[in-house]
Amino acid sequence: MVQLYNLHPFGSQRVVPCTREPARFCCGRDVLFVASMAGSCRVEVFAMRDQGRCEPLGSFATLGAVLSMAHSQAGDYLVTIEEKSKATFLRAYMNWRCMSAGSSRVCVRMVGHKMEESYSGILKEQMSVVEMPLSDPPLCISCCPVNGDLLVGCKNKLVMFCLKYLVINQNLTVLDFERSLILHIDNLIPAEVAFCARHIAITTELDVLILKLELVQQSADRTEQCAHRVSKLDKLVDGGPSTHTLQPELDEFIICQKPVELLGEESKLCEIPITLESTELPTEDTKRFQVRYLLFRRFTPDQSPFGFCEETKLHSVQLLPVYQTADEETKNKRELLSLFCFFSLPHVGYLYSVGKLVELISTYQYSEKSEQAVLTPQFLHVITSESLQCFTVRCSAAAARDEDPYIDTTVKACPPVALDVCTLRMQLFIGPRAICHFKNHIVLLTKADTEDITERRKPTRRMLSRKADSTKSRTNSESEPGWNLYIINTVSTIQLYREMVDYSRTYENVKTESCIHLLSEAHLLVRAAIMDPSFLQSDEKEELLRAFRESCAFLGDCYSRFGTKDYHLALPYYRMSGLSMTEVLKRLVSEGDEIQTYERGFIFYLTHSLNEDLNEELSKESANKVLQIFYLADPVQLPHILCSPCMRNVCPLTAVKYLQKVEKIMPSVVLTLTKAFMALKMGDLMMYEHEMDSYKETVLACGFVGQPKLLRQHKEGIVIPTEFAVHLKDMQPGLLVAATVALHENSKIELEEADTFFKMLCSNSENNIPQLLVDFWEALLVVCSQEEILQELLLRATSQYVWRISKKQLPETKPLKTTEDLINSCSHFGLIFPWVTAIMSVGSLSDKDYHEDTSKLQSLLCSQSINIASALPILEPLTEAGNVGLTICVLCSTRLGKYEEAIDQLLKRCPDAAVLYAQHELKDDSRAVWWNKLLPELCKRTRLTGNDCPVLISSLKETLSVVAMELELRDFLSLLPEDGTAAFFLPYLLHCSQRKLLT
Repeated sequence: MVQLYNLHPFGSQRVVPCTREPARFCCGRDVLFVASMAGSCRVEVFAMRDQGRCEPLGSFATLGAVLSMAHSQAGDYLVTIEEKSKATFLRAYMNWRCMSAGSSRVCVRMVGHKMEESYSGILKEQMSVVEMPLSDPPLCISCCPVNGDLLVGCKNKLVMFCLKYLVINQNLTVLDFERSLILHIDNLIPAEVAFCARHIAITTELDVLILKLELVQQSADRTEQCAHRVSKLDKLVDGGPSTHTLQPELDEFIICQKPVELLGEESKLCEIPITLESTELPTEDTKRFQVRYLLFRRFTPDQSPFGFCEETKLHSVQLLPVYQTADEETKNKRELLSLFCFFSLPHVGYLYSVGKLVELISTYQYSEKSEQAVLTPQFLHVITSESLQCFTVRCSAAAARDEDPYIDTTVKACPPVALDVCTLRMQLFIGPRAICHFKNHIVLLTKADTEDITERRKPTRRMLSRKADSTKSRTNSESEPGWNLYIINTVSTIQLYREMVDYSRTYENVKTESCIHLLSEAHLLVRAAIMDPSFLQSDEKEELLRAFRESCAFLGDCYSRFGTKDYHLALPYYRMSGLSMTEVLKRLVSEGDEIQTYERGFIFYLTHSLNEDLNEELSKESANKVLQIFYLADPVQLPHILCSPCMRNVCPLTAVKYLQKVEKIMPSVVLTLTKAFMALKMGDLMMYEHEMDSYKETVLACGFVGQPKLLRQHKEGIVIPTEFAVHLKDMQPGLLVAATVALHENSKIELEEADTFFKMLCSNSENNIPQLLVDFWEALLVVCSQEEILQELLLRATSQYVWRISKKQLPETKPLKTTEDLINSCSHFGLIFPWVTAIMSVGSLSDKDYHEDTSKLQSLLCSQSINIASALPILEPLTEAGNVGLTICVLCSTRLGKYEEAIDQLLKRCPDAAVLYAQHELKDDSRAVWWNKLLPELCKRTRLTGNDCPVLISSLKETLSVVAMELELRDFLSLLPEDGTAAFFLPYLLHCSQRKLLT
């Protein structure tokens, strides 16, 4: 793997026109602040323009020499630590931009000082300096880039100031701070701090501690402090006592603590106790915090590849936020997505992810001792004693996975976080001392030593003279100070991306891994630019999106052409590129090269693309080329890729030739069906019949499960029946239905999709149900075991039967199964009850035209499978439909347990069947209906009609026979009508009394 790519990330450089030697500097939103060396006590402000141009904006005086300074984009303020008369001060400079407009007004106030109305008129025109007194001298500072809060490091504690926006009036809002929280940290003197989104990173000379302040839910009147005391680190390391308690026997021994790395929950076991002290005035929404430890790392002085170094200490701690990729709806909002922490030893740098997961992402080895480093979303810039170095970073790769945890799929991908880091450039400079970063600019302070200046200025031999010597002797640091402040313009993302792509071609045929590595770097470079919050307003937006798609295409080419273990990545990268299959084929397949070999990545891409329902049809030439590729590389896939919608234009004769060759080696049902499919396309029915006769119909039906696209395909999300399905509909509808049932039972087709398939196949409208679909439902009822689908099928079949009977509509094709077939094969179709048959026997001749649908409906209702309550609304149209309606009404009443209602309906409309119904249905718990309902009703109706209705009389006699057998004599007598003819009832009374005597 190539570790140094000699690319050119640094473009032009310009000198900042400082009047005095810089002591400290930092970048603002669009400005550069430069604090002069001791003696002048001023800060010069420069506007930063395009291409690194720098224009003076003005300057303002400070109280003392600036020891440290930082700018906050939120609030646009500058905060400094200043020293005067050996005392340090913390000050914040607000509204400093008015200095560039020529205003000299300065208002100095204490933090929290209440603004008076009298100042409101002039505050806009003056700079405001906020003094922030502290009980201990400030050592280091950091501003949160998200909300502008300020963190100050002091000995044994950290002080947090919240940025406040005070509304003076509708035209004026003033910034102020509120001291809100103090973190007391025993035995810790912070060298540097970093603060971002309530995450805090602290470094001492050799220790790193990263914390997160978390809000806790508690009532407003709760004021006790939240203290965190943790056990000693050494208990975790070796189970022994703390090294602080060990007394060396000899004074010359030096006790060094062990290097340790503790991540996540383990980091709370470090030996740094923290106590929180809230300094806000308690209110109802007072925020209460608790500390969560994220990372603790301890180094030792000898942790260096260059051996023991007394100057070994940490530097350049930084927290880098990465925001959610913006869209047009949220382009003005920044939502924090990921957070990264960087810190460095003189020869090694460390980059951690501290957002959703705490882990080490990258380690950076420097070629020489580093002075300072600055991290950006795209690069790590490091200065050493002689050079400015640029390294790649993995922040965008980690952030992409935070944004989409499922990014590594067949649809999308991203280079791995663990990708080796590399050096893009090592640019020589004389005496780099300090560095900071702003957008695509690097600000670099260089200061050459006296001997360096002398060496540079040494005249050549022929110019040596007494005059030259005298000039050299007068050279001093005042006349030639040897320092410069540069603004180095880093080249645009697009320009560097192009250079990376061009450079990758040098490794294309030599070192494939290096080629993929460099193209991955180019991809991450563009991805980081797209994730930047300012991307949507960028002039390069469209160009960056094109570059992103192009980088995906290049990576797809690499994984397709090279024999790498990650060959499967060809598929997601090509998909992200937006290239069509035809375009990919043109990139990878050489014209006229018959001996070209194809790597696994290319075959993987083609296989997945062809097996999915893409709305792309390959040309005849391309389809035939794909056929040849698979015959050479993966012949077992031929039947499957020939069924792809993309291969509609393939030559069927060529396809059959290839299939016949494959069949000699690997015969299968799917291959036979595919040959039959191709025969249909050619119109060769003899070949078709020969192939279809090779297997039994049941085997063929299962064969379609191996490749459903033989029957149906998708185009723009719509189900399209194939020529094969159309032919089967006309010639072998039973096989078509059986195959569709097999597909459903093997989860290859959903119920709704099958509905659409049969409607499209039979050219029926959305509301018109073809008989073939009803045949499918009936066949599926035979094998279906899922209760939810079963009830859906029963209701659909019932609905269709009812519709045909009520509309007097005959099926357009002959049903595949009769009622008798269904009763014999399916438990959901029951035997039709005798009383139903009796009712139908006296029906009109017109009902017999729809006998099949009627009998199937009655058979369904005679079983116990269908949910009658759900079916009632569907059956409503038949309630008045003659004898058919009567059978439906009585069957429903019976299934609902409404026997008396059923008897009323029968006596009213078909008394002939009443007793037959009672004999079949009135059993066990419903036995009493005989004498409680049927007997009184028959007596009542017979009395009204007299001898004019012999059916009622015969029914009454049959009922009396049953009741006489069931009841006691006294009970039987009580049921008989008082106005009846005694001779009529006497035989039944006699029979009942004799039954009693016999028992």
